[in-house]
Amino acid sequence: MATTMSRIKLVAGNWKMHGSLASNLALLTAVTSGAKAFDGQFAVCVPYPYLAQAQAVLAGSKVAWGAQDVSEHALGAYTGEVSASMLNDFGCRYAIVGHSERRSFYGDTDAVVAAKFSAALKVGLTPILCVGETLDEREAGITTAVVVRQMDAVLAAAGVAALGQAVVAYEPVWAIGTGKTATPAQAQDVHAIIRARVARDDKAVAERLQILYGGSVKSTNARELFGQPDIDGGLIGGASLVAEDFLGICAAAGGQR
Repeated sequence: MATTMSRIKLVAGNWKMHGSLASNLALLTAVTSGAKAFDGQFAVCVPYPYLAQAQAVLAGSKVAWGAQDVSEHALGAYTGEVSASMLNDFGCRYAIVGHSERRSFYGDTDAVVAAKFSAALKVGLTPILCVGETLDEREAGITTAVVVRQMDAVLAAAGVAALGQAVVAYEPVWAIGTGKTATPAQAQDVHAIIRARVARDDKAVAERLQILYGGSVKSTNARELFGQPDIDGGLIGGASLVAEDFLGICAAAGGQR
């Protein structure tokens, strides 16, 4: 069990395919200013075209930035792909891998996700590894099997020590963009399963591992979710597009200075 109250939490905003230069500037400026009031770690993961803007606005602030995906390939004839080293050029700290939308819409298999995870690590990025089950899988009672399978693919490819340089995000697919949220108890159960799976290979890595919850997190439910013993923060979707909402979640995670 993680000692949550003594852990530094991470709140990462995933903008998905939203934004414009003008709206981004207003949002990034507000988040950068507001985050100064809170303890904790904060980041935004923006669409590729806006990485340069994020770098320019956020440099020197306490808000890190990252990308929403990364290629498993280092270079080559892969039109449309973006490599980990390219993300490094824009000062990224994080790269999301295995997001449910990448898995379901673009066919990212467990093996591809594991390769992307390794590619990010190789250049010093911190992968945010997303795992989670669909509604059908939850109703079939196979949540544990699905999440453990997704974790096993990365553990087999990269080894447990690699998780010491990564973040895991549990995102129940049925709670993403639906307005539904796993209860704190449901979320905690799966977070505990993830930590226990890592502990089978290395208890020390499991204890240090940051496991985020992602799935319709709001300022109104964040404090209860983050108060669970194995939930170390959030991977925030829609609420990260409104500065007031995102900062409300940051307050729940980091607390007022």
